[in-house]
Amino acid sequence: MATNAIDQTRRMLSLVTYLRERPGAHVQDVARAFGITEDELISDLDVLPMCGTSFRGGDLLDIDTDGDRIWWHNPDDVAEPLRLAADEATALLVAARAVATLPGLRESDRDALLRATAKLETAAGESGAASSRLSVTFESEGGVFADVDRAISERRRLWLRYYSPARDELTEREVDPIRLFAVGHTYMEGWCRLSEDRRTFRLDRVAEIRLLDAPAAPPELELRDLSEGLVHPAAEDPEVVIEVTTGGRWVAEYYPHDSAEELPDGGLRITLRTPDPASLRRLALRLGGEGRIVTPPELAESARTAAREALAAYDETL
Repeated sequence: MATNAIDQTRRMLSLVTYLRERPGAHVQDVARAFGITEDELISDLDVLPMCGTSFRGGDLLDIDTDGDRIWWHNPDDVAEPLRLAADEATALLVAARAVATLPGLRESDRDALLRATAKLETAAGESGAASSRLSVTFESEGGVFADVDRAISERRRLWLRYYSPARDELTEREVDPIRLFAVGHTYMEGWCRLSEDRRTFRLDRVAEIRLLDAPAAPPELELRDLSEGLVHPAAEDPEVVIEVTTGGRWVAEYYPHDSAEELPDGGLRITLRTPDPASLRRLALRLGGEGRIVTPPELAESARTAAREALAAYDETL
């Protein structure tokens, strides 16, 4: 079953209490108690060691598992009373107020967050006074995240205008959202009604979003394992090497790749695999003088030919 970010946070907070009271708990028993799969539990356990009582990286949860049992090595350290420094109190209060403004946040969650913020302000005293002079405004991705999270919670379909860098165009589509996740960027996985297939959408590429009244009804799908990254090219997929200047470094942000080596002039040598190398010809045209395809040679020549034809067509219109 798909889980939104807030539900996962609730579960992980409960998991901390549960594990503290049950040292050496079995993975199978804990997963059953929380109504999740063992893989989902292991994923949570991979995140918990990054959490703790200090923003400075100390006093983190020392939790690990051998795949059968779960061990928490420092529960007493974490249980000590939390004392926030001035910068920690400020950061926490500013973040809490910012999250409370998200348009897709459920009212019950917003009220709970505001109550917690008020208690924190009282406890922080002078240490948190500076937070009242600071504010955070979420850009478009924050609003998209809130709408997607709400759609998942309410099981509603979404309408999107989405930018596809491979085709360099905006498309309109209806999507039944399945889950939110982060792998470098924040993504939504959903069932796309345009392609009638599972698709992954990067939130910062959503140009416009709207919740629909239609219920979301994605087919039963097994969630993909994302522990090794979002894209898993097949070994038989052709390898493509692209060299870009400093002005073309954005390619490494938009295209999943195997490696990106720094070049002496500040550019990158990007190696990636794709089942359809010809789809990168449009990328070569977009790059112009800021990049070129190095290999395979036939794709490089095809890109040069397309560039010459485009230039010739342009000259004819002058």
